[in-house]
Amino acid sequence: MNALESLLDLLDLERIEEDIFRGLSRPTAVPRVYGGQVAAQALVAAGRTVPADRRAHSLHAYFLRAGDPGAPIVYTVDRIRDGRSFTTRRVVAVQHGQPIFHLSASFQTYEDGLEHQAAMPPAPDPESLPTAAELLPRHADRFVDPSVVDRLLETRAAVDLRYVDAPPYATAGQVREARSQVWFRTVGKLADDPLLHVCLATYVSDMTLLDSVLLAHGRGGWASGDIVGASLDHAMWFHRPFRADEWLLYDQTSPSASGGRGLGQARIYTRDGDLAISVIQEGVMRVPRGRGSGPGAGRD
Repeated sequence: MNALESLLDLLDLERIEEDIFRGLSRPTAVPRVYGGQVAAQALVAAGRTVPADRRAHSLHAYFLRAGDPGAPIVYTVDRIRDGRSFTTRRVVAVQHGQPIFHLSASFQTYEDGLEHQAAMPPAPDPESLPTAAELLPRHADRFVDPSVVDRLLETRAAVDLRYVDAPPYATAGQVREARSQVWFRTVGKLADDPLLHVCLATYVSDMTLLDSVLLAHGRGGWASGDIVGASLDHAMWFHRPFRADEWLLYDQTSPSASGGRGLGQARIYTRDGDLAISVIQEGVMRVPRGRGSGPGAGRD
């Protein structure tokens, strides 16, 4: 089974009751379940209780507790509303008898209406940029544990994700504009199921969104040991059709960081310039003791 098949298998939840599903986890570079996995699995659970002609147009979620990667996750779906145009679902993810994640998702039948969008920002062709396999090993010495490179490559093997500019871990200690761009797509073709493409974009959306916060403070991130972080909440709006197996530009910025939290916001465009998705996330961004609060503080 290749990496993409393994990821698709991860998202293919087991139905144990009419509105109850069970999912497993995969190894990660940190000792907790990857947030994008829980969000994607919860959206799969919600989508399987919705008529096929209604497509996801938004989700709003809270990460409540760190997930245990060694235990199954049970997803319970509440059928909040089935209207003429919109369907609403609420999903609670539970492990060891406690909720770890909560999601509300809305689905809509297609309608014609007003149409406009923000223009796609300039970005180089994704093929001109280094792959993760080329980029990460160059900066292994930037990580507290260089073996994390292999774990990151393994956990991201199903997704071709390419940074337009250097990622935070490559320039830790340098304050930069609070903006990061990455291109991404799955490593392999996908079926035409629209829910599958939305769920895979949801899976990827949690990987890099808070990078823009790190850049504004010259921080390298959790693997560099200069930030302790975790996702708090996550919201996405799906504007236009897209395919997750074709290049998507993830344009990310941070308008604010305060109170031990950082906010990231982003737009995801198709290669043709269509605004496909808007994303907002807030996360815990704590400076470990001894690392200081200034740019690059605590680095040798």
